[in-house]
Amino acid sequence: MNQIDIKEIIEDLIQTFLDAGKISIDLREQGLIKKIKSDNTPVSNGDLEVNKILIKKISEVTPSIPIISEETSDNKSINNLENFWLIDPIDGTYDYINDLDEFTINAGLILQKKPAAGLIYAPAKNRMFYSYGDNLSFELINGKPTKLDHSKNFDKNEIKFVSYSDRIKPEINEIYKKLNVKKYVRMKSSLKFCVIAAGEYDGYVAEPRASEWDIAAGHAILKHSGGSVTDFDGKEILYGKKDFKNPSLILKSKNIQ
Repeated sequence: MNQIDIKEIIEDLIQTFLDAGKISIDLREQGLIKKIKSDNTPVSNGDLEVNKILIKKISEVTPSIPIISEETSDNKSINNLENFWLIDPIDGTYDYINDLDEFTINAGLILQKKPAAGLIYAPAKNRMFYSYGDNLSFELINGKPTKLDHSKNFDKNEIKFVSYSDRIKPEINEIYKKLNVKKYVRMKSSLKFCVIAAGEYDGYVAEPRASEWDIAAGHAILKHSGGSVTDFDGKEILYGKKDFKNPSLILKSKNIQ
């Protein structure tokens, strides 16, 4: 699959993400039906409806590529996956069901176990991000693609990160010191990848947690904007691991490589 094909695929999916986002908001306004899954995390009819919409369209656009979604068991038992989609229909379900605005709709295309393209839409914020190759990472602003730019707000004396929690663990705090991080702001969903790619923040650090579908789309968007995603040892993040579990993560904009 060449870059032109990937560009066509991603651009063909943008409207589906915008439509799915509208439906997610409409369902929330009508009143969500909520359940607790076996892993003790919440899910709603909105998550499941967005999941159906994404899977239907992605299956039409790339019928030969398997889809792995957080909300279905399909294809999760396949061994040695190399080329596949990772979908998280609603990342930040807590925000979604509690009328907060940082939840996102996500799909990442993995080729040869590496992120090749990604789409992330934050419906409540009306922010649509996508990427399909090196230096080809964009936010759709007023209907027009705007290339993501790290450099516009960077201040080496005021490096600011996003954080999953207000409580910073000692191991993470040590990394903050090495990177001269001066401020951090809590942000829970994959929107963190996008705001780093856009230059609004400079990085993010997390111990092993969550799953590959939580990070695949954001990894592509940040990487294609010139940023990096590694584990704590500086190793590249590859996909298709056992149980689709994440290692430790360090996200950095290209300003602090």
